[in-house]
Amino acid sequence: MADSDNRIEVVIEPGHTGRKYWHDLWRYRELLIILGWRDIAVRYKQTVIGVAWAALRPLLTMAAFTLVFSRLAGLPSDGGVPYPLMVFAAMLPWYFFSSALTGASESLVENANLVSKVYFPRLLVPAAAIAVAAVDFAVALGVMFLLMLLYQFQPSIQILAVLPLTVLTGILVLGPGLVLCALNVTYRDFRYVVPFATQFGLYVSPVGFSSSIVPDHFRFLFELNPMVGIIDGFRWALLGASEFPARPLAVSILAAALLLYFGLGRFRAAERRFADII
Repeated sequence: MADSDNRIEVVIEPGHTGRKYWHDLWRYRELLIILGWRDIAVRYKQTVIGVAWAALRPLLTMAAFTLVFSRLAGLPSDGGVPYPLMVFAAMLPWYFFSSALTGASESLVENANLVSKVYFPRLLVPAAAIAVAAVDFAVALGVMFLLMLLYQFQPSIQILAVLPLTVLTGILVLGPGLVLCALNVTYRDFRYVVPFATQFGLYVSPVGFSSSIVPDHFRFLFELNPMVGIIDGFRWALLGASEFPARPLAVSILAAALLLYFGLGRFRAAERRFADII
């Protein structure tokens, strides 16, 4: 009798799935954990240093950017903060964003067998890919604290802002991730476009340099990049070396809301055809 009471029955009615979709998301919440855990296990299976790859990649990029922008180009840091710390603080949200975007865009194609055979809200698949990127982010954040200890840099109370900034980054990436995920099911070329776009975005975002060096007449255009507010927000929260980036953060919040609304709409419109064309 207990098994019967705990059984979940799924009834699919033509024309009525939209009303039950968000309720189904909650009912299938355990599937999100299962998919995320599986992806983490697959990613690091048979690797030599395992989860340390999540720390090694931003560390190597930090070293390269410090050499090029600080040593060779002579660009200044924010408020006298050690240049490697300034760069690594920016690497945290950027690699979370780029890894989550790449993973979400390819998630449905990589789970084609599951999508074509079993009913569940497909939104859980790209959401699980973002959750995996969040695990890598947590590892890299631990490395950031070790670097701050190494440089004898003491954080202030504003470090608590890292959590809402991380949530904002996840919301920001979910919108375009859903759009690219849906497009990638129909047009497989997008798997080649996304890495190029993220690589381009790395150099137009203030990852290897401080936003303070951008000329005033380019400032507004520069701040239209929604990652500017998030990156400067992380530097403010972790290092406290610059002013609170109110205007670029407002742009980031507005962009996250608009992109999420558009992404959900496009994903839901295409979702009914996924099983047929994947």
